[in-house]
Amino acid sequence: MPRRTWIVLLTGAAMVFLTMGTRQSIGLFLKPVVDELGTDRESFALALAAHNLILGLPLAAMAADRLGPRRVVASAGLLMGAGLLVAANADGIGVFGFSLAVLFGIAVSGASFVVVIGAVGKAVPVDRQSFGFGVVTMGASIGMFAVVPLVQVLIDAFGWRGALGTIGVVALVLVGAASQLLPADTAGDGVHPDATSESLTDAVRRAFRNRSYVLLTSGFFVCGFHVAFIAAHLPAYLTDEGLTDRTAAIALSLIGLFNIGGSFAAGWLGDRYRRRTLLAVLYLLRAILMTAFLLVPLTTASALVFGALMGVLWLSTVPLTSGLVALLFGPRYLSTLFGIVFLSHQVGAFLGVWLGGRVFDDTGGYGPVWVMAVVLGVLAAAIHVPIAADRATSAEPALA
Repeated sequence: MPRRTWIVLLTGAAMVFLTMGTRQSIGLFLKPVVDELGTDRESFALALAAHNLILGLPLAAMAADRLGPRRVVASAGLLMGAGLLVAANADGIGVFGFSLAVLFGIAVSGASFVVVIGAVGKAVPVDRQSFGFGVVTMGASIGMFAVVPLVQVLIDAFGWRGALGTIGVVALVLVGAASQLLPADTAGDGVHPDATSESLTDAVRRAFRNRSYVLLTSGFFVCGFHVAFIAAHLPAYLTDEGLTDRTAAIALSLIGLFNIGGSFAAGWLGDRYRRRTLLAVLYLLRAILMTAFLLVPLTTASALVFGALMGVLWLSTVPLTSGLVALLFGPRYLSTLFGIVFLSHQVGAFLGVWLGGRVFDDTGGYGPVWVMAVVLGVLAAAIHVPIAADRATSAEPALA
């Protein structure tokens, strides 16, 4: 790939490193925020759930397809810094929840997977798109591995307010990084034949008439439920069961560490094997892993092993799912079309985070939500089996 393509690819990976690493660390703030602001876990979980829902709205994606990703990412950097600084100075759960849900949510939607993958899809050749999306996802995984323990260090050193304020200042680097993305008038390599002259509205209508797109959108709901529930509640779940804060932070960071390899492998495999088959296997393996985690005695070792194995499966769905969308419809409106799929993901994330808090406050534990996550994993595996890319207009590998 040419040098300019690598610049876009690595810049995109750096962006999701910051945005996704930051949002994956929010679960570490649950206990200190609840204790200081005098609220309950459901209120915190509801704010985080709303954040997940808002960041899934495809408004930033649509703006990026019309105006280009540079303006959208730069604006998101400013809003992310402002949102975290407001949260750091909140004196009640209302202000904290608004800044986390609305300001931070809109900011992440404009500088994370959906917009960045759309920009990368226009820069990377068709036969390397799954690999390119895998590199971007690796950036998010490295961010989770590096940012989560760093945030725990900041919380220990400066308290949760100081930690949020520090991250808010760092987020401003997104404003400068946005200039490295391709301009708004870049159509991309290998534009889908049916998409060269159609409007955004026509592209969306065509997508919803495609059975595979609808199934893919439905299945991605489960991914959101899984990752949001685990990211938000795993630290509290482990400490509730007697493990240390350090163990909880390490388990969460191991998810990011091992997903570096998982994301790269998913991207590499997605250019060589059927992505629907790989996705079905990933969801089924998640269900098996969570079942084993619930059945074995919970120890430091089992928590760390769970984090490592879940990490292999964590964001590995992203390059495969976005790759299927790109194969079906080309890169012209990829931000919007993947953004709609991602909205389904974030609806699942909303329910995963909120139900975790609600069930805990009602029952004193997370057991029912873990069981729900297992059942959904099996259903998602089944949903992906009938998905098929358009063989006449795509380069989907023919291997099963």
